Amino acid sequence: MDAYELITRNAEEVVTDEEVRELATEPEGKRVYVGYEPSGVLHLGHLLTANKLIDLQDAGMEVVVLLADVHAYLNGKGSFEEIRETAAQMQAQFTAYGLDEENTEFVYGSEFQLDEEYTLDLHELELSTTMNRAQRAMAELQSGETAKVSHLVYPLMQALDIEYLDLDLAVGGLDQRKVHMLAREELPELGYDARPCLHTPIVADLTSGEGKMSSSEGITISMEDSTEEVEEKVNSAFCPPTRDPEGDLENPVLELFEYHVFPRFEEIVVDRPEKYGGDLTYEAYESLAADLESGELHPADAKGTLASYLDELIAPGREKLRELRS
Repeated sequence: MDAYELITRNAEEVVTDEEVRELATEPEGKRVYVGYEPSGVLHLGHLLTANKLIDLQDAGMEVVVLLADVHAYLNGKGSFEEIRETAAQMQAQFTAYGLDEENTEFVYGSEFQLDEEYTLDLHELELSTTMNRAQRAMAELQSGETAKVSHLVYPLMQALDIEYLDLDLAVGGLDQRKVHMLAREELPELGYDARPCLHTPIVADLTSGEGKMSSSEGITISMEDSTEEVEEKVNSAFCPPTRDPEGDLENPVLELFEYHVFPRFEEIVVDRPEKYGGDLTYEAYESLAADLESGELHPADAKGTLASYLDELIAPGREKLRELRS
């Protein structure tokens, strides 16, 4: 797999392909980031972008993880002391998960977002950005939540972070697309370069195949989950015997294989008794998806295998959490 294929593997969108291809010609030393609001224990949503960061490290790029304590404060997630304690736990979980500690720069937003130059640039963006434009880039509010001024400032800060972290590529879930487009539009107005962006997919709700897997609804898998809890959640997952369910439904079991398991393991083995055909071995996602669709791989066997590999991925982070809390 060449650098471009590794950089763009499992990306839902690349903006723009031409810019990313140029980065891929000499990826060594190029800086890429994902920003995470310190809001709790790592779950599969965090780990999907972390998988992409591991790909980018393998391609030779320098990874920056923004632990966005100021953003979390603006979002009412607690005092700075509480937020930074959570951020420190998240950093330990990321390295336990597989990010190369020596080649990952962890940055707190408060290290630069409270400086005078940043603040003045933020005010410039506030002057040049309409309320409607900021609202379009604003994160989706929880049900019943009322928008505050801080919610409008939030995406402007995210745009500025891309400049102040001296990045060559911005990465985020597809739900970050509007923020990245805002940055590409507005940063040149301040005399800064627009950066390319890469967006990872949004995995569907585990039990229904609809919408978005959400930690707020309690239906995701996190590093707090025991082996038994991982198995229980995966066994209850929606898994029709096809990769293309009708309508707007997705197959979250296949999505988790595609975006979480196959990027981290060279080979996937499905343990089956001989009377049911014996073990199956897969080196590529497409082969597994095709066998599920044809009936060669039963959904129950797919779920059991998925639970085992997901548990192996989160086990180091689970252990790290136990150490930190003991």
